[in-house]
Amino acid sequence: MGFHDLVLLFCSAWCVFYVGSCSAQLQSSQTQVLLQLKKHLEYPKQLEIWRDRWTDLCSISSPGQVNVTCKDNFVTELTILGDDKPTTKGRDFDGFAIPNQTLSESFSMDSLVATLARLTSLRVLNLVSLGMWGPLPDRIHRLYALEHLDLSSNYLYGSIPPKICTMENLQTLRLVDNFFNGTIPSLFNSSSHLTVLSLKSNRLKGPFPPSILSVTTLTEIDMSSNQISGSLEDLSVLSSLEELDLRENRLESKLPAMPKGLISLYLSRNSFSGEIPKHYGQLNRLEKLDVSFNSLTGTAPSELFSLPNISYLNLASNMLNGPLQNHLRCSSQLRFVDISYNRFVGGLPSSLNTTKSEKIVVKSDGNCLSGSVQHQHAVSYCTEAHVKKKSYRVGIFVGLIVGILFIIVVLALTIIITCKRYFPWGVSEQHLLHKTVQDSSYAAGLSSELVTNARYVSEAEKLGREDLPTCRSYSLEELKEATNNFDNSTFMGENIYGKLYRGKLESGIQVVIRSLPLSKKYSIRNFKLRLDLLAKLRHPHLVSLLGHCIDGVVGENNEANVFLIYEYVSNGTFQTYLSGDSPGKVFNWSERLSVLINVAKAVHFLHTGMIPGFFKNRLKTNNILLNENWMAKLSDYGLSIISEETDACGSCLF
Repeated sequence: MGFHDLVLLFCSAWCVFYVGSCSAQLQSSQTQVLLQLKKHLEYPKQLEIWRDRWTDLCSISSPGQVNVTCKDNFVTELTILGDDKPTTKGRDFDGFAIPNQTLSESFSMDSLVATLARLTSLRVLNLVSLGMWGPLPDRIHRLYALEHLDLSSNYLYGSIPPKICTMENLQTLRLVDNFFNGTIPSLFNSSSHLTVLSLKSNRLKGPFPPSILSVTTLTEIDMSSNQISGSLEDLSVLSSLEELDLRENRLESKLPAMPKGLISLYLSRNSFSGEIPKHYGQLNRLEKLDVSFNSLTGTAPSELFSLPNISYLNLASNMLNGPLQNHLRCSSQLRFVDISYNRFVGGLPSSLNTTKSEKIVVKSDGNCLSGSVQHQHAVSYCTEAHVKKKSYRVGIFVGLIVGILFIIVVLALTIIITCKRYFPWGVSEQHLLHKTVQDSSYAAGLSSELVTNARYVSEAEKLGREDLPTCRSYSLEELKEATNNFDNSTFMGENIYGKLYRGKLESGIQVVIRSLPLSKKYSIRNFKLRLDLLAKLRHPHLVSLLGHCIDGVVGENNEANVFLIYEYVSNGTFQTYLSGDSPGKVFNWSERLSVLINVAKAVHFLHTGMIPGFFKNRLKTNNILLNENWMAKLSDYGLSIISEETDACGSCLF
């Protein structure tokens, strides 16, 4: 082989090695995303190994804390585990950053998820104990390839995004030990591949979602330590289910049917009633059963003790009664039995006598068992309790019937007295609104039929914002909680219509709260009619009214105040982006035109969406707000119908 051939061979080998090593490198765009995540998470010490964009992030890891798995130059798995949080993590978390526990006030969960969405091949995501806080944004569903998601031990609150149910590739969802306080989404369907659903230790409310019954791939459900209420339906349709944990909730139905393949069942510390279903004694794969601290009655099925795989059986603190079978047969796997604090009588079966067998732990205190069993009540305690219970039920039933009849009579008398007192002169809502409108400077075009005739607001109803909650009345305590007692840090400014505060509702929605004096020329009833009218004005380019508080709060000058709760629009006023002196973004002509088109749509709706329309709307550049998508929304519209202030509209756009 000549020198020329050797050179060619060397070059070929070098090219193959170089190209192969390059192909194993992560794409630069993927590296940039990971470094951006490091910035979002405020440079935790676990990510100090991610030094710069030249670091091969796929080849380095921190065992037990950080792992990045790559395939074909794309990130497919990302795990970042923070320091273990103490078990007494601040359960009084109020939705604001906590020093040394959460990330800083500048942290944005929305920005973090938007960055993660750029990892288009991501299949496994574990971000645990990192101090992340805020609502989990709906855009989490953009991680369409995700199969396993674990965001446990953080400070996430609000509702679980409904669109998370549309992630068809998702197999594992763990949101354990957070502060979610809404209801569980009820949009699951049979196309889901979910196998593990773990929502333990949150503040979730509402019923157990029936749509979960359509996800037959589920093997594990853990919703313990929440505030789930209502009844449980037949769960036997979940044929793959092996573990079900609903401990420490507020469920109050009879025990439902369970799938035959169940291995672990925890239903303790609820309010289940009725008898233990007979078919529980046929769950041959069952290893652990805990139904303690409920209100179960009847006898304990002997079949439970002899299930072939049962090792843990807890029936404590119920109202189970009757004798246990003398020849009760126990499974060879049984190691723990707790029947304490029930109403059992008779002798303790020899199979549960720990003096004869040391393999099994048996707790039986607080019953009426005979023989040498210690810490028992007299037999009369259990039998009298059973009789008293029957009498108590009859008493409750009779009392309930009498109470209902009494309430009906009182309501009927109240309605009759009210009608005689308030309606002899035919005073209607139309008359109330008509009288006060005639006395106001806003009389131009405002009909007395505006509020009471539904056909006038039909267009408003069609254009309603489905992503925002309906308008409702709030208490002053709720508003104080949302604004930290109207702290100065939440104060946003003041205009002729009152002061503005920024706040955050219990559901996690950010809002703006306006405080203005209650007009003396309107009665409370008439004022509510006017608020109802404003609440019906829903349009994509109007700042929506979400609620109000008119509890007769006394202001600085002994005046009653009213609070109006609006949606929060994040990017400020249009005025901010018009001047070249602005330190930030300045709109070009096409962007300005887009804003004006949006405003024109809002004005057109106000003029024509109701009959007659709203014409006096303070159309100033400072009243045009921009949301996170730079879409314009008009604020301060229609306030002249509830305020005594008038505005000459000196710098209007008209």
